[in-house]
Amino acid sequence: MATEKLHPKLLYATPDGSIYDHPDLEMLVRRGDQMGLPRPDELIPLPPESELFLLPGRSALGFDAETGAVEELEELAVAAFVSPGHTLSGTAAYVRREGAPVLPLFAYGAVGIVGERLYVCAKRVDQDQRQVFAGIPKKRITAGARALMARFPKNRLVSHLAGCALTFCCPAARNLALGRFEAPLPTSRACNARCVGCLSLQEEGSGFPSTQNRIAFRPTPGEVLEVMLAHSEREARPVLSFGQGCEGEPLTEAALLAESAALYRAKGGRGTVNVNTNGSLPGTVEELARAGFDSMRVSLVSARAPLYEAYTRPQGYGFAQVAETVARAKEAGLHVSLNFLYHPGVSDTEEELEALGGLIESTRADFVQLRNLNLDPDLYADIVRASGAGFGASMGLGNFMKRLRKRCAWLKYGYFNPFLGEPAGE
Repeated sequence: MATEKLHPKLLYATPDGSIYDHPDLEMLVRRGDQMGLPRPDELIPLPPESELFLLPGRSALGFDAETGAVEELEELAVAAFVSPGHTLSGTAAYVRREGAPVLPLFAYGAVGIVGERLYVCAKRVDQDQRQVFAGIPKKRITAGARALMARFPKNRLVSHLAGCALTFCCPAARNLALGRFEAPLPTSRACNARCVGCLSLQEEGSGFPSTQNRIAFRPTPGEVLEVMLAHSEREARPVLSFGQGCEGEPLTEAALLAESAALYRAKGGRGTVNVNTNGSLPGTVEELARAGFDSMRVSLVSARAPLYEAYTRPQGYGFAQVAETVARAKEAGLHVSLNFLYHPGVSDTEEELEALGGLIESTRADFVQLRNLNLDPDLYADIVRASGAGFGASMGLGNFMKRLRKRCAWLKYGYFNPFLGEPAGE
């Protein structure tokens, strides 16, 4: 079936969690503060390992093709959380009722149905199977986590990550238990930002809980080294990443990171040593590069300083320091990814394209990870308005990617931290 002929029907839900398709109304899409029909080129079958959510306190909206009218239903709206490797190009359309709760920290994609097949507005941006667990029995993950704890009974970091794998089903921790792909290395208890959508620490009264528990201790370089070596023994192309959802800002522990990496490289440690960071402390970059890091991922919700700072709420730094960190990392020889937290109708506007393109052009950043912003769309809309950034016309995810690469021809896209090969001399 050609995508240009698809007209997905609206999905809606009853309070008991039952989901139905509407016989007449078509699916609508939200982009920023605008509603519209899905574009033919953005509809894909709902990827495996995605999830459907009903949205409490939010009425479903559908489009009547015969009258051209938008209709509000008494029933609840439905959204899709797409599996990793996919970026949403449209969020679910709904009317928020008075007293509706703030939505948990997920991304809420527009989803509809054609026949018996679900479709979502999204694009696959990475073919990596890093967070695909289909066909892997839970007992394998459990056995792997317990084996690590048995091997390193005194290692607090191992115990913490095993708990993440077994209790929170953290994909990174599960991969560590399986001995594959990328190993997580959380170290920092503190953060110098107060991101509205922080996964590990939420202020009382935020309206939604954090999805992970922040690490409660400072691991020693020896504990970190044991995890790094154990993972590289099992994975032929290891990626070892500091900076995880269960911690604060890793650059606040730059000395610990550098010592751990230096010990790992001194032991002949292979693969890509990476740090996921908010980019707040440019003065730490050279120390990490000397210690054996070869990759840095810097997260940003926008390259427009007012919007970046309204969402991130940095403490003691600003967007200028983030841009400096990116530039210094490239000068130090690191591979630099921008973890661009994408939100349709805000991220794919002319204003954002100009700002992000300018940052990449001036710093020569290598890679953009197009990850979904996990936040209630109405809450983010309030932040956008308060920042003064405003909304613009959505050009669509596909056009945004094409135009950004046209400006920065060397740029690559993805979703995960890439394996960069072996360090020089290997």
